[in-house]
Amino acid sequence: MLRHLMNVLDLSVDELDNLLTLAEQIYDRPEEYKDACHRKKLATCFYEPSTRTRLSFESAMLNLGGQVLGFSSADSSSAAKGESVSDTIRVISSYADICAMRHPKEGAPFVASLHSRIPVINAGDGGHNHPTQTLTDLMTIRKLKGTFSGLTIGLCGDLKFGRTVHSLVEAMVRYPDVHFIMISPDELRIPDYLRRDILDHNLIDYREVAVLEDVMPKLDILYMTRVQRERFFNEEDYIRLKDSFILDQKKMELARDDMLVLHPLPRVNEIATEVDNDPRAVYFKQAEFGVYVRMALIMTLLREAGSIA
Repeated sequence: MLRHLMNVLDLSVDELDNLLTLAEQIYDRPEEYKDACHRKKLATCFYEPSTRTRLSFESAMLNLGGQVLGFSSADSSSAAKGESVSDTIRVISSYADICAMRHPKEGAPFVASLHSRIPVINAGDGGHNHPTQTLTDLMTIRKLKGTFSGLTIGLCGDLKFGRTVHSLVEAMVRYPDVHFIMISPDELRIPDYLRRDILDHNLIDYREVAVLEDVMPKLDILYMTRVQRERFFNEEDYIRLKDSFILDQKKMELARDDMLVLHPLPRVNEIATEVDNDPRAVYFKQAEFGVYVRMALIMTLLREAGSIA
């Protein structure tokens, strides 16, 4: 059966747990999986720049004994000549066994999936979805905390436009006794649809605050995002608010000893480099986990397609 991944919600809770379990097994015993995708090919079709996502997909396939082909920008593909996504994936289906696609237009990977003969993974489509980043976030939390239940998660920064925040909330509300603290300026609060259709609809405990220091002692997880200057109507508001959402060692002193700091990266200035040496700062470990969760996803989709045993 041919299956694609466009949104983390395409996976049931049981399927998600199985995938994360497989990712942890690969992390613990990588040698057992070094030939799992021998002679299989991954096409990385990236229509916009990427560092972690593209390279982690490529690393994942190589770690599984497979091969990689593709392009890293639209300018280096026939898209520059006007070729459509649907035509591109029809051709790629003859060259590869599975495809990871990033595209600046929302829904482009979904369009590709409608015309594809191989599994397609959404590697980010505009401001819409980034499911493998959410899988990476979930693996980091489960691996380092041991559970999703009973956690208080602080989401800090740009909560209005941050697709990683929206996807993480949508995934986490499926687990019991999860609490959210939303930390942002008024201009960048969570969208109404997320508040109404996801949090309120599922009776999730959450609150919205504007000062990070006030809630640091309450958090099990702090998920940082960048406060984006371009979202403010005037420079004065940005200057007034930006320092409230920069995590430094002084703010870390307010946190629990076992709190974890996550960030989808890239970082600009929202986490001071002095925090990197704090053992609670796990955002680079989080990026490492991204390779293993993508290995598990590639294996799972190829197995369901009957391409590997």
